[in-house]
Amino acid sequence: MKTHATPDLASQSPLQATAGVPPTDRYLRLALVQSAAESLEEFATGLRQRMHSPSAAELVVYPELHLCSLGMESMSQEAYYAAYAEPLDGPRGRQLAELAREFGIWLIPGTVLERADDGRVYNTAVVYDPHGELVARYRKIFTWRPFEPMCVGREFVVFDIPGKGRVGLSICYDAWYPELSRHLAWMGAELIVNLVQTPTTGRIPEVPINVANAIVNQVWVASVNGAAPTAFGKSLLIDPEGNIRIESGGMEACTLLGIVDFNQVSAARRLGTNGDSWPWNHFQEGDTPLSLPLYNGHIDPASWRPALPPETPVSLRPTDGRNER
Repeated sequence: MKTHATPDLASQSPLQATAGVPPTDRYLRLALVQSAAESLEEFATGLRQRMHSPSAAELVVYPELHLCSLGMESMSQEAYYAAYAEPLDGPRGRQLAELAREFGIWLIPGTVLERADDGRVYNTAVVYDPHGELVARYRKIFTWRPFEPMCVGREFVVFDIPGKGRVGLSICYDAWYPELSRHLAWMGAELIVNLVQTPTTGRIPEVPINVANAIVNQVWVASVNGAAPTAFGKSLLIDPEGNIRIESGGMEACTLLGIVDFNQVSAARRLGTNGDSWPWNHFQEGDTPLSLPLYNGHIDPASWRPALPPETPVSLRPTDGRNER
């Protein structure tokens, strides 16, 4: 399993283009599937239909608990876990891996109920590569307490799509905590995928929250919610300057298709959001650490800027040599 728990602290200075070297194209065709909860059999049928239609994409993303929500409103916690919780390498995981391999896609089938070796149950996002390998798993940190009984995770997770860029994982209520999105961006995430299952009007403030996370971190954000009757919809894709590129009209079932250009992250950080804001470049050489009493810690100017994913083109990498490790 290839995840990144700590950033690569390569040169972190403002990005400057290298003259005469054109940027490498890093486009990713993305499908956000806003759908009501499905059984695994319905999921497989729907995915096959999408992959044999104009809705085909390189990365296909489904909502939170997409395969674990049928009938849950009438279940006790014990019955819910008995129905849906299983190890990631169990029958469900093997079938999801086979579907990713069948179509040669990156697949995020939403989140699943993961039963760990010690019997604890987590709300876990899983990522399969085109070979059917489980390349990342993220256990939700900010569960919706007290209504969500699953155990909480303790690790931020990003993964790389070779030739494209780095992706960070976020689940629903995580988006409300700016520390999570900031940490993923610091680890080098250029796209944050936020998997959601919000059935209430709480989805309305989640839209500007996701836009804000994109703006202040200068990253793409893809937030996909379920559809009626199990969720409130309003899925969307936001670019690094906060522009909503695609969005659903409401709660209806739909597939949103978009193109993520990872180089727009580098461009926003080099040229500025709207040409005049460089949040990652605030701290300068000689600045002292900024105390953060809330966290009993501090911001160290020497390690403030985000990691550079390995796919960042040479023409968009820093050139002044500051903060190299």
